Amino acid sequence: MTIANLTNVEIAIDRGGTFTDVIYKYREHDVENEETFKLLSVDPANYNDANIEGIRRVLEMLTHSTIARGTPLDTSIISSIRLGTTVATNALLERKGARIALVTTKGFKDLLHIGDQSRPNLFALNIVKPGVLYESVVEAEERVTMPAFTGDPTGYDAQDLVDNIHYVRGETNEVFEILQPLDTEKLTADLLSLRKEGIDSIAIVFIHGFNFQKHEKIAGSIARELGFTNVSLSHEILPVIKTVSRGQSTTVDAYLTPIVKEYINNFVSGFKTGFESHTRIEFMQSDGGLCSWNNFTGLRSLLSGPAGGVVGAAKTCYDADNQIPVIGFDMGGTSTDISRFAGEYEFSFESIIAGIKIAAPQLDINTVAAGGGSILFYRNGTFIVGPESASAHPGPACYRKGGPLTVTDANLFTGRIIPEYFPKIFGPCENLPLDYEVTKKKFEQLTETINKENPGATKTPLEIALGFLKVADFQMARPIRDLTESKGHDVSKHALASFGGAGGQHATSIAKILKIKKILIHKHSSILSAYGISLSSIVNEQQEPVSVAYNKLTASSLLDRCNKLKLKSQKELIDQGVLSKSIDYEVFFNMSYKGSDTRIMIKQEKDQDFLQSFYTRHQSEFAFNDFEKLVLVTDIRVRATGSTSVQTEERSPYKDYDSINKIEVDSDLVQKSTDVHFDQGTLSTKVFFLQTLPIGSVLTGPALVLDSTQTIVVSPDATATILPRHVVIDIHTEEKHFISTDYVDPIQLSIFANRFMSIADDMSRTLQKISVSANIKERLDYSCALFDNKGNLAANAPNVPVHLGSMSTAIKYQLQHWKDDLQEGDILCTNSPSVGGTHLPDLTVISPVFIDGVIQFVVAARAHHSEIGGSAPGSSSSYARDIYEEGANIEAWKIVSNGKFDYQGLQKHFVDVPRSHGVSGTRNIDDNISDLKAQIASNQRGINLLKDLFEEYGTETVLFYMKNVKKSAELAVRDFLKNYASRNKNKLPLVAEDYMDDGCKIQVKIDIDEKNGSAVFDFSGTSLESYSNLNAPKSIAYSTVIYVLRCLVNLEIPLNQGCLDPCTLIIPENSLINPSRFAAVCAGNGMTSQRLTDCLFKAFGLTSATGGCMNGINFGTGGVDANGDMIKGFGYTETVGQGSCAGIVDTDCERYGFNGFSGTQTNMTNTKITDPEVLEQRYPCLLLHYGIRKNSGGKGKWNGGDGLVREIKFTSPVHVSLVTQRRVYQPWGIYGGESGASGKNFLGRDRGNDVIQWIQLPSLAEIEIRKGDILKIKTPGGGGFGRPEDTDEFWGITNSKKQQFKVMAISEGSLGSIKEASNSSQ
Repeated sequence: MTIANLTNVEIAIDRGGTFTDVIYKYREHDVENEETFKLLSVDPANYNDANIEGIRRVLEMLTHSTIARGTPLDTSIISSIRLGTTVATNALLERKGARIALVTTKGFKDLLHIGDQSRPNLFALNIVKPGVLYESVVEAEERVTMPAFTGDPTGYDAQDLVDNIHYVRGETNEVFEILQPLDTEKLTADLLSLRKEGIDSIAIVFIHGFNFQKHEKIAGSIARELGFTNVSLSHEILPVIKTVSRGQSTTVDAYLTPIVKEYINNFVSGFKTGFESHTRIEFMQSDGGLCSWNNFTGLRSLLSGPAGGVVGAAKTCYDADNQIPVIGFDMGGTSTDISRFAGEYEFSFESIIAGIKIAAPQLDINTVAAGGGSILFYRNGTFIVGPESASAHPGPACYRKGGPLTVTDANLFTGRIIPEYFPKIFGPCENLPLDYEVTKKKFEQLTETINKENPGATKTPLEIALGFLKVADFQMARPIRDLTESKGHDVSKHALASFGGAGGQHATSIAKILKIKKILIHKHSSILSAYGISLSSIVNEQQEPVSVAYNKLTASSLLDRCNKLKLKSQKELIDQGVLSKSIDYEVFFNMSYKGSDTRIMIKQEKDQDFLQSFYTRHQSEFAFNDFEKLVLVTDIRVRATGSTSVQTEERSPYKDYDSINKIEVDSDLVQKSTDVHFDQGTLSTKVFFLQTLPIGSVLTGPALVLDSTQTIVVSPDATATILPRHVVIDIHTEEKHFISTDYVDPIQLSIFANRFMSIADDMSRTLQKISVSANIKERLDYSCALFDNKGNLAANAPNVPVHLGSMSTAIKYQLQHWKDDLQEGDILCTNSPSVGGTHLPDLTVISPVFIDGVIQFVVAARAHHSEIGGSAPGSSSSYARDIYEEGANIEAWKIVSNGKFDYQGLQKHFVDVPRSHGVSGTRNIDDNISDLKAQIASNQRGINLLKDLFEEYGTETVLFYMKNVKKSAELAVRDFLKNYASRNKNKLPLVAEDYMDDGCKIQVKIDIDEKNGSAVFDFSGTSLESYSNLNAPKSIAYSTVIYVLRCLVNLEIPLNQGCLDPCTLIIPENSLINPSRFAAVCAGNGMTSQRLTDCLFKAFGLTSATGGCMNGINFGTGGVDANGDMIKGFGYTETVGQGSCAGIVDTDCERYGFNGFSGTQTNMTNTKITDPEVLEQRYPCLLLHYGIRKNSGGKGKWNGGDGLVREIKFTSPVHVSLVTQRRVYQPWGIYGGESGASGKNFLGRDRGNDVIQWIQLPSLAEIEIRKGDILKIKTPGGGGFGRPEDTDEFWGITNSKKQQFKVMAISEGSLGSIKEASNSSQ
């Protein structure tokens, strides 16, 4: 080989956490060649940068010369270098970005700390969030708002006010009022102070800055003039509505771009001067496109490597002719990435990356916390895999560093990894193979422990190891199903594209679980990210905000604007060397129904307009359309792609499979036979080297196919076919299981727990998709669950804490009420608090599941309907004193009988009965019907999946494990109660009391039996039923007990009846928490449940009080007038966060003390709050201040979290309902800790002439607000824990470090949104 014969050398590199993958292509004598290799990503003893080292090695191999390390590289023979990098991701994960400051509108300095106020873990007492990236905040004196609001029933748009001085049009043509011009003098002084502090990078984020951009542009110019090296402006980074997500994205960009630029400068300094004239250097972006090195920024770099894998899977495994969609399954050492491709890349526009929510176009990549390093646990009778990882250090047990048992160890022990073919890089001298013996020893020890607990179901160590692999595979299969089915696709209709170092070991098992028939493994599967980078196009995106209703006229105008964006993109691409003929454009409109936060990015199609595409997509994802509602366009986007050279098409695995001559593999090619443990037992398994297998070879399992970097397992019921560029594995059998019910198999127990929860989750997604109201679809105020035929909870998708144990009471009542008068096709509906309801808006739809003519299960969906009648809109009057004032009250109703929907009953229960009590019937019966039908469909989904389970395993087996799954939760609770009692003998019985603001007392005494781990929760002494709406049905007491126990157990356990089986509850009748059937209850669900929870935590003595209130604000206009006529209006509800508790927690064999978190939702609620820009766009209000209420948390050894201040000025008259507590009684401190500050409510009456009169408001209030009035809410702080002078030793603290936010998944794409939404409630 000579340099003269070499042309068109192209290098693609993906730098991962452990290895850097390199692929290089070159043409020699007009013949295309490609080579690959790996090197360590970090090897400081030999080189400083793995990318430069990789390029150096390529040049050495191509030129047959020795190039000294550190010598500037001559890249004259290289036409392009393409890179995926983890520099930005690592900086974000390790919080090692640049020092930055945030510049934002006055009154909002805490906004990004508060975020949407929800907490990431529903059951964590110590609330830990990712934290902000900036170290300083500058509040700029500037403010604009919108004088018109989209919720105005008159349609007024304020265009008549425009004078281009005080009233101006924004980028979307909406009108803005300039309340406070930017004070440039003050801003300049503040920015100079930042420069003196050594801060060189800032993020500028103003309220409405995406639309009214003038103030941000001025501030940016000032900053650049003052010498800031990086200025990130929110309207340039992400010109879309929502301050919080745009602000977080802008701070991420400011935090990472300096780091990325520094890395790039160091990287290119490794080349000889003038490299730009002959070598293009391009970096992979998170959106799956490349960009020139000098255009690469921090925000767009976060998923650089994984994006290459998605492109690689799409380019190599999708055939545009047969259009079989592909699931990308990229399993590595610490985690697994999953994605989907069906002819077009799927994007997520709000992703959670390294724990931080980012709103920018990213490929929809979802990280599952299960990889080769996932740690194996046996706990409470079940097998658990992860989410903790052994990582590279210490790594799996077999890595010879004293690590724990992991998935990798299970693969080694069962024969799926062969040590002699694995790199010998272990031990002190890094020259030893994997340590099989230590893995074997650890599995033998674990087996001994498991068999002692399960004497009737003893297993061998091999069976135990295989059991853990099965559990891991079920855990990985579940999010794959979620990803596909949440978008309306059947997972079994996909092919599985497996890649990554560990993918081939698990692909066949996961495919069988998902009923996928074909697995595609590319030749370069172990380096597919690098290969995908080599195949990628250069991309430029342009985006602009708009705000118009879609019609033919507005569509034409928007397309004209898109043509201008195309020209911008074209210029950017040509400047990067893209061939103009290769440029393709995609045009997108971001569309949604008016009033909905569910936006869908719609691509322009040749054969249908945007509106039709929107309807088609909405139907697919959400199973309905509302053709009466306006469809809005909120921003437009152009994505331009192009290449710098002619691209070659990848070979189709399907066409190769159909065309090649298939041959039985020659026995001479068997390298050896080895024992591998499968379900069928330990089988002799042939081992092949991939590179020696001829094209067309067909291997019948069991077999192992090895190449230099991976092992592919061909299971006994599969065959593998060798193609020119792929290995295709076909799965031949439908799995049907025959499992003994003579004893409890802990492996099957784990699998069934996963299956039952998966069904509940599937029901939840179905309900969210098909529902129409924002309460259900967007706030996810609902829960879905499975019950046994006695009404005991079997599995609950934990959306809403207050639903956790309460639905079981309702199911039991209905089964007893209807008895034998139930047949297949009957569906029940109830909401009455007297028979297991929570409050009336929570309607429960119940479906018996008949198997062979007998009810064996019950499925149910409980959802909050925004309107069911009553004396006030929203069915939640703070002045209600009788249940009938709160709307429809249904004890028992067959909503469907013999398959027929009861419309007459609907009219009776929702309209006629409420009117007979002198209040309005439902004000929105159409939404009631739609949401009830969505609940019915959700139940039917559960029935179908349960019947599949019965078909797969048989009735006896399913019922056997349904009963025993509950025992796992019961065992965890009993163990906690035993341990607690043994450590706290002198405190028993536990007693506590707490108070509502009207003086009503909640009292509890808890007796714990240390021997059997049972407990009696006695609420005797609690006040009588209240003459208010604060009464809580007794089912809520069950919910609070199960919630508190789940928090204290502090383990991932099934949420089912087992949590309550060790507990006996004594709840006095006619009391605040077990009222009569006539009592008003609408606030008890939200307020009294919080007090119950605080009281229970007080009894256990492990935490102080939280703020203990949902701080509910409801405002609106319209409703039924005195004549019974409906007046159009609007309604809005929000709950405001507060300070959380302080306390101590035992986790990972360590005891920590923790401070409360400031400004968050706590305990029985986890609601998100509306973004300031959306609030002001939709409603007649101006958010004056939203921030932390400083020093409102109680002081102590560990301080309670501070509450919040929320101040809203109204720009037109509205009616406000205020539902709050902790305004009289303070959140208590404990063990000498101070109490948190009580909350305060104020009304600022506008008396004219700029005079505001402040009036203190009670906890519960109905207020007629006038234009100019202000509502100010100061929410409570959490109590303090311990005396400030207490020592760590006094409290037995073993780790005084503050617990850090743990990132379990690097990228949470659309699944992160589902998970986040399902973690919000009330």
